Amino acid sequence: MCGIVGLHLREPALYPRLGSLITRMLGQVVERGPDSAGVAVYGDPAMNPAGTTAVSLLTGGLSAAEIADAVAARLPGDVTLGRYDAGQTVVLSAPVDADLLIDAARAAVPACTVVGHGEQVAVLKGVGNPLGLAEEFGLERARGWQAVSHTRMATESAVTPQGSHPFSVGPGQCLVHNGSFSNHATIRRELRAEGVEFDSENDSEVGARFVAHHLARGAGLEKALRMLCERFDGFYTLLVSTQDSFAVVRDAIACKPAVVAETTQWVAMASEYRALAGLPGVEDARIFEPEPEEV
Repeated sequence: MCGIVGLHLREPALYPRLGSLITRMLGQVVERGPDSAGVAVYGDPAMNPAGTTAVSLLTGGLSAAEIADAVAARLPGDVTLGRYDAGQTVVLSAPVDADLLIDAARAAVPACTVVGHGEQVAVLKGVGNPLGLAEEFGLERARGWQAVSHTRMATESAVTPQGSHPFSVGPGQCLVHNGSFSNHATIRRELRAEGVEFDSENDSEVGARFVAHHLARGAGLEKALRMLCERFDGFYTLLVSTQDSFAVVRDAIACKPAVVAETTQWVAMASEYRALAGLPGVEDARIFEPEPEEV
């Protein structure tokens, strides 16, 4: 199954409520995927201080302090430990270029896996009950303008932190997925032949790498998703977020659920309407189900 929720805030007065709103939405889709979960938060100054780049790492069993000290030893600027670090994920930020920060993290702590990076995004994910993870992440306290989250019921690969969503494999980009890709192995081989590396055996990561690969080549988000629809076989609902927006697309027969709601204050998407029902002003929202293969 799997559950998806996403929230983009148009009204700055709501930014302090982002964490509480997305946590409430996540709580309504837990039974769709109780084995692991993750969230990407855009615009939280505690995780992404002004003038810094952030990197999100799966800890590999190391403590957050050990990771921060090891990375700081390789960088010229101060390294900040995000206050929403959890037992499975840690967010570090520094006033350096993203590639320099990523290289320092990989060299300093080879046991870690980079699961997100960007100037305004922090990715947290792990194995366990989604609401338990949300509490561990301190998600209720998060603030910002956008968040996407996912609850996973594993079908294509092992239940691991690396296999949980979101998959954030490009700067500021995240993908969450409900469904399965039947030809992911073929596309994985094609991408590897072009130099693309993978962190898991999850079919959803193939979709994320495909989209990021084409965005890096200059395609816009809508074009990249249309290319995915043409190339991938299977049943799916995808939500792909960038620094300031997100997009939703479903497969040709739209067998996986998706509901979008829009007001002047926010735009939201969820696998089920009940995840949207608690949003402020939802009674005045335009609510619809995306058409098949319509981005």
